[in-house]
Amino acid sequence: MDEKFDCIIVGAGVAGLAAAMTLARNNIKFLLIEKGEFAGAKNVSGGVIWGQDLAKLVPEYWKDEEAGWDRFINHRRLTFIDEESAFSLDFKSRHFNEPPYSGVIVLRSKFDRWLANKVEDAIAESEYSMDSFIATNILVEEILMEGDKAVGIRTGDEKFYADNVIIAEGVNNLLTRQAGLQDKYVPADHILTGVKEIIRYERSVLEDRFQLNGLSGMSNEFVGYATRGVEGGGFLYTNRDTISIGLVLGLKDLRDKELKPYDILNDFKAHPVIKDTIRGGEVVEYSAHVVSSGDKRGIPEKLYKGGLLVCGEAANLLMNAGKAIQGMDYAMRSGILAAETIIEAKSKNDFSITQMKKYQGNLNNSYIMKDINNFQDAVQLLHNPVMYQKVPSLINHFGRNFFTIKNEPTKKSREMMGESVKAHSSYWELIKLGLKGARSL
Repeated sequence: MDEKFDCIIVGAGVAGLAAAMTLARNNIKFLLIEKGEFAGAKNVSGGVIWGQDLAKLVPEYWKDEEAGWDRFINHRRLTFIDEESAFSLDFKSRHFNEPPYSGVIVLRSKFDRWLANKVEDAIAESEYSMDSFIATNILVEEILMEGDKAVGIRTGDEKFYADNVIIAEGVNNLLTRQAGLQDKYVPADHILTGVKEIIRYERSVLEDRFQLNGLSGMSNEFVGYATRGVEGGGFLYTNRDTISIGLVLGLKDLRDKELKPYDILNDFKAHPVIKDTIRGGEVVEYSAHVVSSGDKRGIPEKLYKGGLLVCGEAANLLMNAGKAIQGMDYAMRSGILAAETIIEAKSKNDFSITQMKKYQGNLNNSYIMKDINNFQDAVQLLHNPVMYQKVPSLINHFGRNFFTIKNEPTKKSREMMGESVKAHSSYWELIKLGLKGARSL
């Protein structure tokens, strides 16, 4: 592989594979390099891919018997939790049942490998079937630069050259910093750590317990005592015959409170409501993964140089504004946008910084940056201690009073709410929170 490539992609996660698929279908000669033994080998995360970009990459993917996704989302649940209770907002709708689905649940080790096979199929059908490659088990140590322009990569003693390099290395963005696009580590208060367990059940047990039909699935987010007062929240996703259950926790807050993620996860699983939900399963996997908090201050100011683009988690593209945790869909769309920039650059034979800058413009005009910019107040609101400590306690205090029937005169609900507010907050604090929520959402 001594010849020059049109593009080298570093990282075979969702962003890198989306870029590779787009390049292959547009007859661009590329090299996709992955440090794992296979695509997905190093990726232990999972969750939901939202939106329809997957259907654009793999048309009618839902008809593929070997598909790398586990279930489609037709049931959404948001749960406020305190030490003894849980109060949920629950939504299920038939309109979620028709493909292309609004969200699919994936286990990344399985999904990435499947998507890589689809990229291989696209390579085989391209004009460069013998010249484009997915190369695994290779660690990229350096982006080769000539002045301010990227010209290739170095792995060990070997160098590979290309007109353009796409960095899709994930959140541990060593190459992004080495290329000078992020000159320091992302502050700890902009970073979360995710801890997760995979718990296996008989498929029929899982489907009965979570009221699933066929390949339908549920996503459940948790706010409150799940984190023992640490910034963050919890999640539960139903896979094919397992569930993914875990937490995302603020690194700085963990350090300040001197708590360990796994201890908090064990406490979460021992909560009376959660314990009843997950009983009888077998833990088959534990994993941890660093993610961005969704604060746009963690995104590098520039995601491009001459011949160089950064996408996906390497660009810290993630958001949780309370509606959903969005990261994989951002990675997929940014990978597609990066590839489209290369396709245009190739047609003009122009890989200058001026041409590469168009990627950032297209990213800014996409739903990714529009949502990140529009919902920053919501991101900050979710990280407000009032939101993840006092509000769940207040809601559950009210719930216990409202739903408990006693052989005595029943108080009006407004009186119950007043008692809950007095016990856990104040009307003034809630008014301020409500005004912030109204502006942010």
